[in-house]
Amino acid sequence: IAAKAVAFEEALQPEFRAYAAAVVENAKALAAVLRQGGLRIVSDGTENHLMLVDLSPLGTDGRQAEAVLREAGIIANKNAIPFDPLPPRVTSGLRLGTPALASRGMGVDEMQEVGAFILDALAALDDSAALVRIRRRVVEFARAFPAPGVTDGGRATVS
Repeated sequence: IAAKAVAFEEALQPEFRAYAAAVVENAKALAAVLRQGGLRIVSDGTENHLMLVDLSPLGTDGRQAEAVLREAGIIANKNAIPFDPLPPRVTSGLRLGTPALASRGMGVDEMQEVGAFILDALAALDDSAALVRIRRRVVEFARAFPAPGVTDGGRATVS
């Protein structure tokens, strides 16, 4: 009960309202970049913190896209799309969200670059060298936006 009280208190603060608005604006901007890059956003956009991307236009599936994005230093989840012809372990979609990006101080302008990273990685499905280059760019980009509460000086690490 105490944790709920603290959470409700935080949600009442003006800073939280600004954060929540930034999360939604970032999601809308990222969805627009991906749509311009040729991907279909299920429901044609978003009104909240996440989006569901139909990967069918790329001829790839959610499991492969999730793995490729992870190689590029981007975390996403495979996800079924409505009437998905692929099984749940594979899926035709990818779920992307923006709360962590807003928490790191990224805004609408940075969503252009994040979207480009995603599109570049998905275009490099079978190109390990390109994925290594993209990962380096992602890590360098992320260094400018340290994760809140991280005490390593904000330095992104590559495993």
